[in-house]
Amino acid sequence: MKLTDISRQLATAFAAVGVSSLVLVGCNNSSAPEANKEAVTEGSTAQTAASDIDPEHTKIVIGTTEGDFADMVRNQVKASLEEQGYEVELVPFTDYVRPNLALAEGDLDINIFQHKPYLDTFKKENNLDLVEVFQVPTAPLGIYSGKKSTLDDVYKGMSVSAPNDPSNFARALVMMDDLGWITLKDNIDPLTASKTDIADNSKYDIDIIELEAAQLPRARDEVDFAVINGNYATDAGIELTEALFQEPSFAYVNWSAVKSADAGKKWVEDVTNAYNSEAFKKYAHNTFPGYKYPKIWGGNTAPATETTASTAPVEAEAAQ
Repeated sequence: MKLTDISRQLATAFAAVGVSSLVLVGCNNSSAPEANKEAVTEGSTAQTAASDIDPEHTKIVIGTTEGDFADMVRNQVKASLEEQGYEVELVPFTDYVRPNLALAEGDLDINIFQHKPYLDTFKKENNLDLVEVFQVPTAPLGIYSGKKSTLDDVYKGMSVSAPNDPSNFARALVMMDDLGWITLKDNIDPLTASKTDIADNSKYDIDIIELEAAQLPRARDEVDFAVINGNYATDAGIELTEALFQEPSFAYVNWSAVKSADAGKKWVEDVTNAYNSEAFKKYAHNTFPGYKYPKIWGGNTAPATETTASTAPVEAEAAQ
């Protein structure tokens, strides 16, 4: 299955389900022992600027996965909203399951950690009434070195780790198909690809090891190559330019999410504006090179290209 075929099927699949972009949703605090509430900044201006905020919702609890999404809140968004007059609490998580449940249960007001195919699937399976609101800068999925340092080191019987949640595992399979490591069946849905959709793994007889996404950076020494989510790579101190290969698709730029009943409220509008402000854009461009940026910003960053014939790190290119 060629890259052009995968790209064409991605476009068809997204059109079929009405997915034009990707979505994110929030985190939990009380239901998740690994989530820790981060204290509101002492001396916050929330008390002095109350006239600028939603009078019915003066405290905003934001859930994210740990890493870059949490840093965006800590380093930029939190201060911006507090300056406006809100009280802001960040709840970071280390998994992709509890954040959606916490949002639906009211432990969070908004969350940021996932793409829309994952959200759509999770909502359907768990009967949750959540909706995407705005996109955020997103580190792309990439293949990183483990025991082997370049893509030229591929060999029969090699091991490759990949995220074990269905949506991101499908992305990993598509990447391996793009590289020619495996061959996926014709006419599959690339958004839901699984091991049963592999038509041929005989070229390298890859041992695909599925792990929790947060464990992937720590397990690099135990496999030959690792497919790692961008946010967990950066959280582990791995530069995106260290990726040996990045997914070509821009379909997985992440979103925020809220409960559907909250979508039109002023506080949601204020959070949206904070993430789309000129100050945040400047911060994101300076802090997260190589990321893919929200479509509404009017520009984006191209994914890295295949480096099968070179040991040099992949460099991202600017794209309009």
